[in-house]
Amino acid sequence: MATILIIDDERPIRSSLRDILEYESYKVLDVDNGIEGLEVLKKEKVDLVLCDIKMNKMDGMEVLDAARGISDTPFIMISGHGTIETAVEAARRGAYDFLEKPLDLNRLLITVRNGLERESLVKETKVLKRKVSKTREILGDSESISLIKDCIDKVAPTDARVLITGANGSGKELVARWLHEKSNRSSSALIEVNCAAIPSELIESELFGHEKGAFTSAVKQRIGKFEQANGGTLFLDEIGDMSLSAQAKVLRALQENKITRVGGDKEITVNVRVIAATNKDLLKEIDAGNFRMDLYHRLSVILIDVPSLGERREDIPQLAMSFCEEICGDYNIPTKEFTTGAMKALQELPWTGNIRELRNMVERLIILSGKVISEPDVSNFANPSVSTHGTNGHHDIPTLNLDSMDNYQAFKEHAEQQFLAHKLKKYNWNVTQTAQAVGLPTVDIQMLMDKYKLKEK
Repeated sequence: MATILIIDDERPIRSSLRDILEYESYKVLDVDNGIEGLEVLKKEKVDLVLCDIKMNKMDGMEVLDAARGISDTPFIMISGHGTIETAVEAARRGAYDFLEKPLDLNRLLITVRNGLERESLVKETKVLKRKVSKTREILGDSESISLIKDCIDKVAPTDARVLITGANGSGKELVARWLHEKSNRSSSALIEVNCAAIPSELIESELFGHEKGAFTSAVKQRIGKFEQANGGTLFLDEIGDMSLSAQAKVLRALQENKITRVGGDKEITVNVRVIAATNKDLLKEIDAGNFRMDLYHRLSVILIDVPSLGERREDIPQLAMSFCEEICGDYNIPTKEFTTGAMKALQELPWTGNIRELRNMVERLIILSGKVISEPDVSNFANPSVSTHGTNGHHDIPTLNLDSMDNYQAFKEHAEQQFLAHKLKKYNWNVTQTAQAVGLPTVDIQMLMDKYKLKEK
């Protein structure tokens, strides 16, 4: 059900619009001035705004300007003194459409429907663009991250090979992507190969391709990753897990810029920049006989070591807020805030899973916490598989049995049910107080209670 906010200082207009829109099954909120309207936009999930232009306290155009800094919710401006100049000015400031009083019922409903459809398409497009584009900003102002950014700026325009080291989840792939994005090869392909995910007997075929009949399952010719990356960049992730035989062929390709497909005898010239990454200590792997020293020196023209999250804790607030804005946008809910204590608690956690773990943690906090993420929320939900107790000793935090859930949706519903039951019990099953505490409209709490069959015993 879409939520529409009406901002108009004339009560009869608000009442008429509410009756019309509620009859069309929209959820309607209304206020009589722009200041309150902006507060509603900050706190509630609003899909569309109907805003009068001539109002007391705050002009409708001023409301429109201020709202652009809060959300991308589409505005339909309304005025009883409509002119072409007013309509053009409203559109210039970002309004979706302009309606003149007295309102035509059919035009109103069509404009509202089109505005909601546009909003839905805009949000869907943003999500899809983010999913398609894996190149995110490298966030952080710590000294180690600043050095990496400087190094990327210097190295990217060259064809120098780069070896990126660091723990799992620290952001090695992101560094590789920016090396490609800022290179002269950015218009060509970036081809990624996870060496750890490919069986040793197939890695050569994956990298260099094969001819038809080269082995039992080779029913047709296959182009390898080196050829696919010709003119662009080849990213060899987890290269420390590559077999020794494949290492020898990669070394030859780097030395001569030529490859030979498996089962073939024709040499193929390739122009590829190679970037490699590993979470292993390759010098120790060399001593153990698992990695070729000559290949190591070929790959490590430039060495970039990506620090773990525990080594750059000062960047955690910036990373957490970025993830929070992104995830809340995906869920189509207002961006939640972290208290100072919550941020400090996040910075003190061990973070063995690095940035990947931080993103998962932020998503979990968004789902299980109220409209403000507090320090107790961080301590209570740091590990959802363990039953913990509130720091004040007054109430228990429900256990989340992860073994009973097969997918993310099941986890989300399970967590939502237990969280809501916990909050209702805390506020003695007072729906209004519970709604205020968790930052949801009362009607949403009632719908969730019906969904999960939550009743006071």
